[in-house]
Amino acid sequence: MSKLVALNPLRHRQLKVDTQKAEEYGADLHMIPVVVNEFAKLVAQFPILFTKNADTGQFSCVALTGFEEGENLFWNDAQFDSVYIPLTVRRQPFFVSQDEQAEQDYVMCINEQSRCVSKTQGQSLFDENGQATDYLAQAQNCLSQLVAGEQQTHDYIHTLSELNVLVPLSLEFTFVDGQSRKIQGLYSIDEDKIKQLSGDTLESLNQSGVLQLIYTQLASLAHIYVLLNQKNKRLNTTDPWFNAAGE
Repeated sequence: MSKLVALNPLRHRQLKVDTQKAEEYGADLHMIPVVVNEFAKLVAQFPILFTKNADTGQFSCVALTGFEEGENLFWNDAQFDSVYIPLTVRRQPFFVSQDEQAEQDYVMCINEQSRCVSKTQGQSLFDENGQATDYLAQAQNCLSQLVAGEQQTHDYIHTLSELNVLVPLSLEFTFVDGQSRKIQGLYSIDEDKIKQLSGDTLESLNQSGVLQLIYTQLASLAHIYVLLNQKNKRLNTTDPWFNAAGE
């Protein structure tokens, strides 16, 4: 359950957040929504792909963490085994909402029903004077990055769609224990189409920073092999057979 309310130093002065429990939000997510301003950190470990909303046709960026529903291969010993944790997970249990009657565009909210929130264990939100703690300041910064990143990601995807370079990515796996998987519904960038763009278009993409994002995302696909290795370790096996092909 969720109960989102605007964060208030009077109402929430006694609240604490257990950050380890907060990370559990991503424990069973095999795809985690991400934004472009965290690509430079995500590329160290995660494959960055696109998914498409079946109802709206809108694309979104995701970090692939597993090969089936409920599987996060980075979740080990009740914590993320990664050098970077995506913003969508790190921001828990905080959210932002827009309030047309408020003086500011965005209001920071907290999910009071989150199991990581209590009055007894974790990081305090406010000090004895009602001032934000360092932990809360970090959470505010995390939300600010997400808000800014959402618009940047929307613009990035719009540019790629206009260039018609997004293509379906079919992933087929046969693990050495005999299990087979075929994952559909993912999209990537057609590198050949990027190379065929005019010099002026490439220069424009370079100046806007989009070209760097494109090649960061393409480079991240190598981590699919890392995921396969992690999967096989859990299956107590060694090398998988792997095939990935754009359709």
